[in-house]
Amino acid sequence: MTTDALLTRWPTATQKVELIHGVLIFVGDFDERDLETARRTYPGRRPVLNADGGLEVHPAGTGDPTPLLA
Repeated sequence: MTTDALLTRWPTATQKVELIHGVLIFVGDFDERDLETARRTYPGRRPVLNADGGLEVHPAGTGDPTPLLA
């Protein structure tokens, strides 16, 4: 683990976390690598990247979730 990784990768790079309607919203600049980490961290839940570059972790369900921050 490098300093750069700690400052840019989820979950350590999270600037703010909110819980809205049962959805965890991590504010930051994330990508597919962070999405895969969130899938392993929250099995059964549905993580998705939103339009602001944030990471949302939606409750379990079927299909792809629609980001709250589109």
